[in-house]
Amino acid sequence: MNKNVTPNELLSADDDMPLYEPHKKVYPQRVSGTFRRIKWGLMAFCLGVYYLLPFVRWNRGLGAPDQAVLIDFPNERFYFFFIELWPQEVYYFTGLLILAAFTLFLMNALGGRIWCGYFCPQTVWTDLFYAVERWTEGDRRERIKADAGPMTANRLALRSLKHVIWLMIAWWTGGAWVLYFSDAPTLVKDLATFQAPALAYIWIGILTASTYLLAGHAREQVCLYMCPWPRIQAALTDEWALNVTYKYDRGEPRCSMKKAIDLRSLGEKVGDCVDCNQCVAVCPTGIDIRDGAQLGCIQCGLCIDACDTVMKKIGRPTRLIGYDNDINVQRRIAGKEEIFKPVRARTIVYAALIAVVCSVMLYALLTRSLLDLNVLHDRNPVAVRLSDGSIRNGYTLRFLNKRGFDRVIAIDIDGPANAQIHVIGVDSVTPDRPMIILARDTTTELRVLVTAPFDEKAEKTTPVKFRVTDIGLGEVASAVDHFVMP
Repeated sequence: MNKNVTPNELLSADDDMPLYEPHKKVYPQRVSGTFRRIKWGLMAFCLGVYYLLPFVRWNRGLGAPDQAVLIDFPNERFYFFFIELWPQEVYYFTGLLILAAFTLFLMNALGGRIWCGYFCPQTVWTDLFYAVERWTEGDRRERIKADAGPMTANRLALRSLKHVIWLMIAWWTGGAWVLYFSDAPTLVKDLATFQAPALAYIWIGILTASTYLLAGHAREQVCLYMCPWPRIQAALTDEWALNVTYKYDRGEPRCSMKKAIDLRSLGEKVGDCVDCNQCVAVCPTGIDIRDGAQLGCIQCGLCIDACDTVMKKIGRPTRLIGYDNDINVQRRIAGKEEIFKPVRARTIVYAALIAVVCSVMLYALLTRSLLDLNVLHDRNPVAVRLSDGSIRNGYTLRFLNKRGFDRVIAIDIDGPANAQIHVIGVDSVTPDRPMIILARDTTTELRVLVTAPFDEKAEKTTPVKFRVTDIGLGEVASAVDHFVMP
């Protein structure tokens, strides 16, 4: 420390230093190779599913919606091909969230941030926006040169074209989202003729703006500062997970091609890295993978393609950058063989949990009842003594007919001795066993009165079981409540 510098001067110097590193615009360069082709294929698949799935039809019978995937808020239903879920079955969505979490954990244990690099919506749409940018304004060098120079008419035209295409993609992204909540062909027609609900236009505007801003402008900033997964992933990973890795045991010490030739002629050790910076030029987040594992690396593999291209040109082995782990780097330095452990305790546990969740959900789905019954006991009064001395309890029965047709059901009770049941507003030909018609795909509520002779020896509360039976199909549902003696 310089003795002539006072503590106050040191504090003043620290105050002048910025808290964060200034943002530098990233200009990813076009690259071709194995991982780039994989990303193109997955992008086409993901976007194709997202944009086209609302138009897929699925026949569910007369009167039922024929859209394969539909979130029907007005009728409180969720349709997914042959599956129809009711609000009471929200636990299936809980299971899907748990399944998604364990799948994400397994992907991380096997190949790092595979989700971030290939499937994340932010990555997919940003990649698409980058493709549009390269098509309109040119590759990395052209864009850097254009940004450094003055605004010209040609540049303004190209930039305007780019933003128009971006807005069109963003608009259709928002439009496709609302199609999942209504019949897609009908809603498209209503939107085009300005007859759609105002809420549809509002959500399209919100999603258009968010897609345009996040994929067109925020880009890598979303991955670096907004997304929580990189922080979570760092805590979940282990030393055996395969991540995009610069194999410094092979690449160091790095130097240019010309210098490498001179050093090799002198017998000096030279690495395969020629310090061309192509791995940095193609990175969508602008990091240098040679600096080691970093928060900004989304494991997309584009740096692998860039490096392999250079290695092929200079006649050196490919995969100087590849999916690897630091354990193998150290083993190669020690002259040992590489070891890969995709099957280990962590991956086995995740796979087992995924299998358990899938099995439970599949069993629940295959054995789910399409006839449900819920019972609510009257609270005030809980029980009524009639003029003949008998006791009457009132209940509200809610029936759920999840089938696509009407059904006739019979109501039975098991409870107090000699108890009789009466359904208010329904005259049944069999008073001891009332029968009613449940409309298809609806919820029906009925008031039911249960009357039993007063018994001094009886318990104050007696369990009473309501059981409904589909006369045609034999399907049974039941619910238990209590019969109260005052």
